Parts: sequence; structure tokens; C-alpha cells
Amino acid sequence: MAQNESASYLVTYDIANPKRLSRLYRFMKKQGVPVQYSVFQVEASATEIASLMVKIAKMIHPDADDVRAYRVPEKTWVMTLGTSILPEGVLPGRGPTHS
Repeated sequence: MAQNESASYLVTYDIANPKRLSRLYRFMKKQGVPVQYSVFQVEASATEIASLMVKIAKMIHPDADDVRAYRVPEKTWVMTLGTSILPEGVLPGRGPTHS
């Protein structure tokens, strides 16, 4: 993947402090689509996701908090259980999914 080629990423976080958690949540709502609590789908290039992680690093405490970004493969398989905040059969940035 080229540095400027867009891809789908899942950004997940576990933040120990409620104030930092709220701040990061508000920031992430501007960056991507909330998929679950503390999980956002972000469409970005490798350069953009690296820049996003640098910004996030300034908001957290690395000894207490955990933030991760996972690139979603082009051909992915998804299984969901329970209630979703997204319409049925939709994975952000990928269109309909099939069971």
C-alpha cells in the first residue's frame, strides 16, 4: 500500500481517566465513525493514520492508557452478534457484508 493510498482502520482505545476518555472520544468523533464503545473506523492513508496517532499520543498517558490502530484488509470477513449502532450488514467504508 502506498503511503498516500486510503485504507480503512479500526482505532481502539482503553483510557484510564474519565476526563482523558471524554476528550479522546470527542476528538475521534471528528476523525471517524464510532463502531462500538472505544472503537472507531477511520478512512485514512498510512501517512494520515500516523499523524492521527501522533495527535492522540499527546492526549493520553502512555503508562495508563492504551490506543491501537489496525488496518482492515481489503477482503475481510465480519461476524457480528448483538445490537449494533450501524445498519444491518454494513461495515463502515466497505459497503454491505455477507454472512
